[in-house]
Amino acid sequence: MKTVPKRQWFFVHLHCFLIGSLVDSSSLSSIPESLSVTSLVGNQAVLPCSWKQRLGAQARPASCHIQWATPDDTVFEQRGEQRWQAEEFEGRAEVSEEKLGSGDCSLIISDVQIGDTGRYESFLVVDGRRNVKTRVFIQSVKLFVFDHKSLQSRGPGEDLVLDLYTRHSVRVVFQGRNSSEWLDLWMRGDEDSARLEKHPFNDQLTIKNLVSSDEGTYKVLDANGLAVSTVQLSVNEKHTARKSYQTQENQVPTDDAAKSSCSALLISSVLVTGFQILHLL
Repeated sequence: MKTVPKRQWFFVHLHCFLIGSLVDSSSLSSIPESLSVTSLVGNQAVLPCSWKQRLGAQARPASCHIQWATPDDTVFEQRGEQRWQAEEFEGRAEVSEEKLGSGDCSLIISDVQIGDTGRYESFLVVDGRRNVKTRVFIQSVKLFVFDHKSLQSRGPGEDLVLDLYTRHSVRVVFQGRNSSEWLDLWMRGDEDSARLEKHPFNDQLTIKNLVSSDEGTYKVLDANGLAVSTVQLSVNEKHTARKSYQTQENQVPTDDAAKSSCSALLISSVLVTGFQILHLL
């Protein structure tokens, strides 16, 4: 698919809205309610949109010019084979050209980040009177992106594999069980140490030969310091089988101690994540 140079598309975009970027108010009473979509960092999120449902099955525009925007800025635009993406969504946002003609204008965001959390609105740009471009509101969608959380248990001498989940993960920090200090454990681009090994192809970091002092909390952070994942590790001398609790997979720990620890982790994580989302919104 051909991509229009940013500068060229900028003038096309600017022209459309300087001569009259208007929101169609003739049918505001029928504006659909806002939808909510949730996702985990690194996954794909699909923000639903149907211009056919908004305009009616018989109202087919001459050309499908779709626009997605946040309250602050335009995120994505597409008209035929021409498309434009905001810098922070470069290579991550798209609308299926094959489905667009049949009415599906859903925005697909790959490798979603905590910073993508917010409200998105879709518009169909059409020719109005005297060739004035008019924006017809289609759908409002709220996107919530959460970090990964897990409890892990290992025995001495075993390895811990930390999933980084996304290429935007740049740092891993560690807080010992009896410590209040966060220590830098790994930075993207750093050479592997004797006990740390970055997988050559996958976004995974292995901590080798665990000892009791490795027990504590590990956080994977993005460039903005937002949590991509939180792992609480226990190193048990009597450990015989690996146990893990993945909040996104609804796996329940089997012993009471794990349940109590898990509850504390979840309450803490929800408060932190909620604060991050309120800050972003």
